[in-house]
Amino acid sequence: MSISLSRRTAVLGFALGAVFAGSATAATLAEIQQKKVINIGIQTDYPPYGYIDASMKPQGSDVATAELIAQKLGVKLNIVTVTAPARIPALQSGKVDLIVSSLGKNAEREKVIDFSISYAPFFSGLYASKDVVIKGFDDLKGKSISVTRGSLQDDAISKLAPATAEIKRFEDDTATVASFLTGQSQVLASSAAVAAVSMQRNPKRNAEYKLLLTDVTCYVGVGKGNTALLEQVNTILRAAKADGALNAISEKYLGRPLGNLAD
Repeated sequence: MSISLSRRTAVLGFALGAVFAGSATAATLAEIQQKKVINIGIQTDYPPYGYIDASMKPQGSDVATAELIAQKLGVKLNIVTVTAPARIPALQSGKVDLIVSSLGKNAEREKVIDFSISYAPFFSGLYASKDVVIKGFDDLKGKSISVTRGSLQDDAISKLAPATAEIKRFEDDTATVASFLTGQSQVLASSAAVAAVSMQRNPKRNAEYKLLLTDVTCYVGVGKGNTALLEQVNTILRAAKADGALNAISEKYLGRPLGNLAD
């Protein structure tokens, strides 16, 4: 497997409608099969979905899912590292052919890209020190909240937080978590998986789960109108659900069964 490490530069705004310079588009199924390589965008700073292990190899449930898709397509996998805000622009610009990066689906995103059937469970919450009382979203009044720009958590907290809450947005999960751990914010809006790892590694922060923020599933992002590729990805994912391959990935990396994920 080869890895293309994208530069981790800041991307200003979610920019759903914006694309990178040029008129390139994601490759079609026929083009991928012809070149025998598929470029898949994955966050590698988002354990257990995507991360770099001690031997500098990409690991995680999204990596394993991308490997499965490439294997079933009979092509080589090229992992392109993306940040959360850059996922959809990378697909729109043709920098990647698919996004397998704990991507959630909402109405705004469906306007600009297509989505596969669901392939993995995902939920996120609000975390804060044990001495901070948060029993409902009204308790966020006047509090500072760290969140990754362009993520589902960003979308959710923007709608649920009171107007007086200070939402601090960062360009990747590493920076988001670091801001919370160093006391730059009182509350962390994060996936349960990322928060669990952070709290385990930093017990002195004395943080705990407070509120459920999102309970959704992950989807593969496909270029708008790239129908043949979308159908093939769905065929692969349905077969992997049926034969237990996706459940095995979920058990290994997420520590929970796949469950009854709806299409």
